[in-house]
Amino acid sequence: MSTFSIFLILIIIVCFLLVLVIMVQNPKGGGLSSSFGGGGNQVVGGVKKTGDFLDKSTWTLAGLLVVLILASNVALKGNFGDGDSKLLQGDDIETTVPETLPEEVTPPATNETSPNDSL
Repeated sequence: MSTFSIFLILIIIVCFLLVLVIMVQNPKGGGLSSSFGGGGNQVVGGVKKTGDFLDKSTWTLAGLLVVLILASNVALKGNFGDGDSKLLQGDDIETTVPETLPEEVTPPATNETSPNDSL
């Protein structure tokens, strides 16, 4: 398993967690967090001020996602080597001349229409 695959799996996990944390947040009355904490208190699992925890976890997961994406970009560039094409170097290119030249092709017949015709 390559490093890029590991970063890709971690990015998918962080994205899934980020979606869950965002869906649980309570935007101005309503949302999924009101069903967990009872609407008024917002006590989930004995933690007070759940909104602060959800805000901090959202920003932490978003920052982690950015770092993972940048790290995967570095890991992806490392897999491709120097990135120069063999075609640009010109060492392995063979130049061949065809033995027979193609016969001259007649152009297809055109439909002559007057300039006044409209589509």
